[in-house]
Amino acid sequence: MALNLRVGRLARFIPFIVSAVLIAAPASAQQTQAVSDERVAISGSIDFRNVYMFRGVRQDDMGTITWPAAELRLRLRRADDGLTGVHVLVGTLNSLHSGWAGSSGPSGKRWYESNVYGGVTFEFGNAATLGTMYTAYRSPNDMFTTVKELSVNLALDGPQVAGARLRPYALAAFELDTKPGIGQLDGGFKSGRYLELGAAPAASFHHIGIAVPVEVGLSLGNYYELAGEDHPFGFVSVSGIATVPVTRWWNVHGGIEYQRLGTTTKTFNGGDASKTIASIGIGFSR
Repeated sequence: MALNLRVGRLARFIPFIVSAVLIAAPASAQQTQAVSDERVAISGSIDFRNVYMFRGVRQDDMGTITWPAAELRLRLRRADDGLTGVHVLVGTLNSLHSGWAGSSGPSGKRWYESNVYGGVTFEFGNAATLGTMYTAYRSPNDMFTTVKELSVNLALDGPQVAGARLRPYALAAFELDTKPGIGQLDGGFKSGRYLELGAAPAASFHHIGIAVPVEVGLSLGNYYELAGEDHPFGFVSVSGIATVPVTRWWNVHGGIEYQRLGTTTKTFNGGDASKTIASIGIGFSR
C-alpha cells in the first residue's frame, strides 16, 4: 500500500506522519456472516474499532473508525466431487475516520479509504479452497496514493482439535505498478511481496460462534523496507472473535486482537512494539 509522498520521501521515517499511512485488506478486515451456497449471494457489515492496522502497519488510532463493507458472490459451478464449487466475487470495503487520518487531520475529510476487489475461488470438496483476487486501494481524502495488488490464497478445512476446526491458510500478495515511494505498503523503493500464514480455529457454543484467528505476516521481498533495508518479520497476531446470530441473516460480532510487531512495523507504530485492537459490528448475509 502507499504513503502519499507529498510530504517527501523521508516522511515514512517520521512516526507521527507514518501513523496515517495505508490501507485495509478486505479479506481480513470484514467480519461478516458466512455466505450461503445460493447461486447469487450478498453479504455486508459495518464495524467500529479503536485502531486501524494493516498487516502490522498502523493507519490510525485516534477517534472513531467505521468500516462499511459489501460483497456480491456468484456461483458458477457446484458438484459432488472433484472441483465442487467455483465462485466469482466482487466487493468493497471503506474506512471512515474522525481522527488524524480523517476529519480531524490535514485533509479535513472523513472518508480515508475505499477499496474495490474482485476475484474467483475454486472449492475442492470440504478439503481446500484456492482463490485469487485483485484489489485496488484508493484514498478519497488523498492521504495515500492508489495501491494495486494481486493475491493468491489457499485455505484448508483442517482437522478438528477439541471440537474446533483449525482451518490453516496461506496468502501471498504482490504489489503492482509501483514507483519509489508510491503504491507500496512501506513507502519504500521497490515493489513488495507479502506472505501471510495463519489458522482460524472456530467452534460454536450454544449458537454463539467463537473464532481464535492466529496469523503471521512476513516479507517475501521488499515488503517491510526501512531505510532501504527489508526486514522479513512484520507481525504476529492473535484474536478472539464472538459472533451471535440475531436472525437467519443478521448477526452481531465483536472481538479483541493483539499484534506483536517487527522492526519496520514497530517504527511505523511510533516505536511501540505492540498494538491492541477492539472492534464491534453487525453483519448480514443472504
